[in-house]
Amino acid sequence: MLDKVNTPILCDQVPRIGNKFSQWLGASVLKLMGWRYQGTFPCCSKMIIAIAPHTSNWDFVIGIAVAFNLRLKISFFGKHSLFMPPFDSLLRRWGGIPVERTSKHGVVDDMASKIREAESMVLCIAPEGTRSPVSPWKTGFLHIAYKANVPVFLVTFDYKKKLIEFGPMHNISDNTQNELNKIYQHFKNAHGKYPEKMITKLASSVEIDIEK
Repeated sequence: MLDKVNTPILCDQVPRIGNKFSQWLGASVLKLMGWRYQGTFPCCSKMIIAIAPHTSNWDFVIGIAVAFNLRLKISFFGKHSLFMPPFDSLLRRWGGIPVERTSKHGVVDDMASKIREAESMVLCIAPEGTRSPVSPWKTGFLHIAYKANVPVFLVTFDYKKKLIEFGPMHNISDNTQNELNKIYQHFKNAHGKYPEKMITKLASSVEIDIEK
């Protein structure tokens, strides 16, 4: 089953969770949906995974299936309104962190601090921040990566190719505009489920200042 989706082998440094059943379940979902992997997963204990395009709720299904299949222990942000019974316990068990979108103060510093203090941590973020067309993309993940001194690993969900594409890895500088533009360049030819909803427009310094 695992070979059908070309599952990569993760090194011992990568934080793991789950069991053979969850691994099989994730692989089964990916196989039934026709997805497979391309590329290698980095041997790194702490990183931010930036996933794009994000144009559909199906992206979450694929993301959870990947985490199950790889037995990858992840953390991810979610709207606080989603963390209500009966979903609250399940989302937290999967690594969900509730965030109040109208009150973002302190989230970047708090998360950067948690990553620095953790022995291992993989934070998954969709830089677009929403399924609707948005420009520029959210830059909080870049600030977290820089402040926590961890790399950003790019992962593409390409619906046209049905590929989960791994890489490349970026070490993040304090030049947010330059880093975001490099990420735009990587994702610009990727096909989301609804391609018209993804905007990879090179960001100007004015746009970056507004986002901050």
